[in-house]
Amino acid sequence: MTFQWTAVATILYGEIGVILVLCLPFISPLRWQKIFMFPLWSKMAVFWNKMFLTIIVLLIILFLDAVREIRKYSSVHVNEKAANVNSSAFDHIQMKLFRSQRNLYLSGFSLFLWLVLRRTVTLLTQLAKEMASHAALETQVNDATEAAKKYMAENERLQEALSGKGHGKKKESTDATKEKLKEEVEHLKAELQKTSDAFHKAKTEVAAVKKQSEGLRKEYDHLMKEFQQLQQSLNQAEGKKDL
Repeated sequence: MTFQWTAVATILYGEIGVILVLCLPFISPLRWQKIFMFPLWSKMAVFWNKMFLTIIVLLIILFLDAVREIRKYSSVHVNEKAANVNSSAFDHIQMKLFRSQRNLYLSGFSLFLWLVLRRTVTLLTQLAKEMASHAALETQVNDATEAAKKYMAENERLQEALSGKGHGKKKESTDATKEKLKEEVEHLKAELQKTSDAFHKAKTEVAAVKKQSEGLRKEYDHLMKEFQQLQQSLNQAEGKKDL
């Protein structure tokens, strides 16, 4: 295997390992976000887009080159001509065809998993942000609920205290205080309703992100099964070739 295809195989194995680590269930998205916030990752983020596009271009070029090699060596005319001239030449062409097919699988899976890796990191980051927003909204809802309960308790105590007292100016003053407390309670109820709506919206967004992440995981599992089947077929082909 030449240097470039050894590098592609190394990239493929590295992608499989990284995606498997990212899909571990006991590591939460919030923990991944903390890991991504390390100074080392922040420095690498500057060159991430350039590196991503560069590797994409190289993998596409290698993929197209593998397709070209397959079309070249799978030509019926070339195979028949080689078989009629010399059996060793035919075997050589078959070996070249096998290598071209192997290179096609390597470059194709590397290209696909590179895109999957990028999407997985993006989804984990979005999910971590949504979870942090969800926790902040829960805190706000709890604070607003406690404040509303406090004001309502104070309002009830004032109503009980004012029910047995005098009239005239005191009554007008207590009525004004009562109205003010009612307005504050209504304001707190409105704020509580807004916070509750925001909480439900964030919860819906988190559910959508989780659904996308689950779909990506299922797609990855399906891809891994196909990859294992292809690898088994390649191993069988190598075994037959050795025989």
